[in-house]
Amino acid sequence: MVPELPPLPALTQAEAELIDRYLDVVDLLGRINPARPSDTYRGLRAAQALVSKATELRDALTLMHQRGESELHGPTLARALRVLDGERRAARVTVPPDHDG
Repeated sequence: MVPELPPLPALTQAEAELIDRYLDVVDLLGRINPARPSDTYRGLRAAQALVSKATELRDALTLMHQRGESELHGPTLARALRVLDGERRAARVTVPPDHDG
């Protein structure tokens, strides 16, 4: 039986879009990470997709700014990222620990 995930915190539509686009970019950066085993074609495809996903992320932030949403509510957005497995997904962007030394 799969454990039930905690509910997402209440987010505006713009905040939800920001979180989704941010995680899209993080996932692609994880696929491009040269410190992780992969192949160049996979990295190339992720890098090509990154351009459009970064544009979508920019657009989500632009819309929030234009609507007067001038502050990001860090604790709430961090909770949403945790529910959506953001910690594991973001860890793929970092350099893995050195197990040789």
